[in-house]
Amino acid sequence: MLKNTKLTLIVLILFIHNYKILAQKENPIGLISFYNVENLFDTVDDPTIKDEEYLPEGRNKWDETRYQEKLINISKVISSIGNGPDIVGLCEIENRKVLEDLVQTPLLKNKRYQITHFDSPDFRGIDVALIYKTGIFKPFDTKVIPFSVVGNSDYKTREMLWVKGLYNKDTLNVVVCHWPSRRGGKEDKRILAAQSLRTILDSVQQVNPKAKIILMGDFNDDPRNKSVKNELRAGGKIEKLVRGDLYNTSMSTFKKGFGTISYRGTWNLFDQIIISQSLLKQNSQSYYYIPDSFSPFGPDWMRVKVGEYAGSPKRTFSRGVYQNGFSDHFPSFILIGRK
Repeated sequence: MLKNTKLTLIVLILFIHNYKILAQKENPIGLISFYNVENLFDTVDDPTIKDEEYLPEGRNKWDETRYQEKLINISKVISSIGNGPDIVGLCEIENRKVLEDLVQTPLLKNKRYQITHFDSPDFRGIDVALIYKTGIFKPFDTKVIPFSVVGNSDYKTREMLWVKGLYNKDTLNVVVCHWPSRRGGKEDKRILAAQSLRTILDSVQQVNPKAKIILMGDFNDDPRNKSVKNELRAGGKIEKLVRGDLYNTSMSTFKKGFGTISYRGTWNLFDQIIISQSLLKQNSQSYYYIPDSFSPFGPDWMRVKVGEYAGSPKRTFSRGVYQNGFSDHFPSFILIGRK
């Protein structure tokens, strides 16, 4: 009971925190978000991946009705973050088709989202992707950051997506990640992912030290964990950053006890947004990260109301029972200002 009360209280404070950020006086020109949508699968069998539980005859009885309800629920979340973010990183989506169906839902269609996506080698077939408002973000270069484990060619997981484009008349690099899960204790795999990404970052920053870069994703680690803080070199105190370090916009929020996913009454903040120092207000000559604007997005209607999981994100399934919910993660977002 005590854990439930604490969980609900934290999320209530988070709701107030969301409101203050979205209503703050420093008028933002943009909003950028990340969302792990938890198993957004279509109803069609793909023999190349393990999608059996998300088929009409599968364990989850995943028929067209449930699929459409999931699309509507996810679109409600995205459209409710401000007026719909300019750029949204997504993970746990099955293929391009589900993205095309998502951006054509009634709540998102008029926002004219475009899609950047590639098929991942993950054995379950879940991918990362980017959707963005046409006319606001204009990609001109896209690449995949491969992930491999030396000596284990059979290990397959999500690769990372790097999208470079024009945003508010200046170049922006956006990286979408979904690092290996904690199931089975795979910290070494997340460290490898961080090292792979850090190598690419070093090469980009060597050519252009002022490159504007945003990393977003489900890192399956918290801001203080080794993969993020040490290997990726993402710190939470601006005054302690050295050349090439990244600023983790999520750190102060994590220290306050907020998170994006809860497990046994404890919050984790896996869904982080990390930026290059060139996006700090004092360093940028164009647009910048509005200080202290990072937040998970978790209004009351996205949460479980009663019972053991009260206050946590309302999922599509809970213990195998269909809940017609959203995801086991809250999305996160940052606000962008302009000088």
